[in-house]
Amino acid sequence: MALFSKHPKGLAVLFFSEMWERFCYYGMRGLLALYLANMLLKNEKDSFAIYAAYTALIYAAPVLGGRIADKILGYKYAVILGSILMSIGEFMILGGTDDWLFLGMGALVVGNGLFKANVSTIVGKLYKENDNRRDSGFTIFYIGINIGALMATIIVAEVGIKIGYHYGFALAGIGMLLGALIFFFGQKSFADKIAPPNPEKLHSKVFGPFTQFHMVTLAIVAAVPAVYLLVRFNQVVGVLLAATALFVIFTLIQAGIKGGKILLHRMFAFVILLIFNVVFWTCFEQAGTSLTFFADRNINRMIGNFEMAAPTTQFFNPFFIMIFGSLFSMMWIWLDKIKKNPNIPAKFGFGIIQLGLGYLMVQLGALFAHDYLMPILTLVFLYLLHTTGELFISPIGLSMVTKLAPKNLAGTMMGAWFMSWSAANYLAGSLAKLTGSAENAATRPISETYDIYLKVFTNTGLVAVGIGLLLLILSKPINKLMHGVK
Repeated sequence: MALFSKHPKGLAVLFFSEMWERFCYYGMRGLLALYLANMLLKNEKDSFAIYAAYTALIYAAPVLGGRIADKILGYKYAVILGSILMSIGEFMILGGTDDWLFLGMGALVVGNGLFKANVSTIVGKLYKENDNRRDSGFTIFYIGINIGALMATIIVAEVGIKIGYHYGFALAGIGMLLGALIFFFGQKSFADKIAPPNPEKLHSKVFGPFTQFHMVTLAIVAAVPAVYLLVRFNQVVGVLLAATALFVIFTLIQAGIKGGKILLHRMFAFVILLIFNVVFWTCFEQAGTSLTFFADRNINRMIGNFEMAAPTTQFFNPFFIMIFGSLFSMMWIWLDKIKKNPNIPAKFGFGIIQLGLGYLMVQLGALFAHDYLMPILTLVFLYLLHTTGELFISPIGLSMVTKLAPKNLAGTMMGAWFMSWSAANYLAGSLAKLTGSAENAATRPISETYDIYLKVFTNTGLVAVGIGLLLLILSKPINKLMHGVK
């Protein structure tokens, strides 16, 4: 395929493996909040709290998953085991009760921890140091992520809402199985990059007939009920995330001190950008909660004679990624050639500004509202600006991690990057609660929800624009700390 022609062969395998994993994740995510409210009869605030705990743990798990792959399992076993657990997790949800849902979430969280960070790390390992194709390669990889998300929001969301939630969850599980098979049969193209760090030790016996591999696998499976408890008693997740974040930052700074002045400066720059990444994704990750409920309550979703399901409106984001992803990939290469490519911190600043402008589109939508329903174009323009902002941050951030990370810290730093998304998803739940209530959404007057969404989204937009401008001002001194990493 022309898209992969100038890149290592393994990129296509990882592209399609990740595509189906994202089909699984976004299919689950798209239905989750409404499933909690409509089928399990949770109120809005409880639904948002469960959703926030689950998505936060999804992104926290790669911190451990990356270290397990780096130090023990290697990337091959980590990715395959993770994809199997995620498939099982989706099928558990079909049990239809709180317990089966939370147990399925446990398997999804643990599986994602092994899969997500390590697939991204393998992409970075396909390229040699200073290979100017790296940013382009990660942008192409990011297109695969969003093809999966696009299919999930069109297929899984529509099936789940209009035929039955359990059919949607089953489709997500089947998608994950496809991703596992693609990785398994395509791994030859990067086999030298995914082996365990110490194969002999991994397969040596440590307890009776059990090898280290067996014991680690059993410990991973045992983590599933532990995550079940965290999701069910989600109040403790914030405390655990804060403690984990402090540990990760301490580990990075300690590694920087041991590695010398340049590495220490790079670790400081990395931590600073982690914080701004949290800001971006806290605002961005309203898609599965407050923005979906906004679409359900205060958006006219009729397109001719077709009514779009509320979670299907999330498809605008991956749809725009499909349109602009390859253009951005070429744009970065072109800007680099003419020496006009913004530095990484400046790209983050521009991304946060665009995110804020997206939320301010509700002010435009309010001008054309009728009976407290804004036109669907409100969400089209909102997600358009969120998407362009995302392309300034997410693929660039993934590429940045692989550039800044020493070989012995590659998985750990990628895990730290996902940890910032974890914190953002948890904080996103708190932000979403500003729009929610202790009642079911269907019992609230449409005029009340309209006023709340308009106020909260406008304030979110103004704050995001201000933070983005601040980062632009700070971009040059932060960039100096990176010592030539572009």
